[in-house]
Amino acid sequence: MSERPERAVLAGGCFWGMQDLIRKLPGIIATRVGYTGGDAPNPTYRSHGTHAEGIDIIFDPGTISYRQILELFFQIHDPTTKNRQGNDIGISYRSAIYYVDEEQKRIAEETIADVDASGLWPGKVVTEVEPVGDFWQAEPEHQDYLERYPNGYTCHYPRSGWVLPRRTAAE
Repeated sequence: MSERPERAVLAGGCFWGMQDLIRKLPGIIATRVGYTGGDAPNPTYRSHGTHAEGIDIIFDPGTISYRQILELFFQIHDPTTKNRQGNDIGISYRSAIYYVDEEQKRIAEETIADVDASGLWPGKVVTEVEPVGDFWQAEPEHQDYLERYPNGYTCHYPRSGWVLPRRTAAE
């Protein structure tokens, strides 16, 4: 590892599929799924109030950048559907980026602008950008779910040929 590990916290629908795909990126050190961005203390799968299903990511910034993680995040879920991913409907399944510092906030906003300008999705991005708060780890049966059940439910997948261009200076 070339630099000190950094943290990213994302929500993009059911946490099983997010974890399964993000963990495979080079430079991802650890992932855990849980509940974040809401109002319930000690949330559980059955009772998590306004929390989103999220993923807490520890990564090596010398191997993978925060921007690269966000590019995969925007490829594997539909950031234009409010409170929904596939068959999963409700506030738990919203798209959100929980930044740990102002640099992550800047990168998140820039990446969202690039996604909107790209036309890769049919509508405008509705992903929330909020400061990180408490992250409550989900129950053990939800951790590494698709590794234990390879044919389990997911609504996340890489889109073939999906490459996010950066806006030009004139845009």
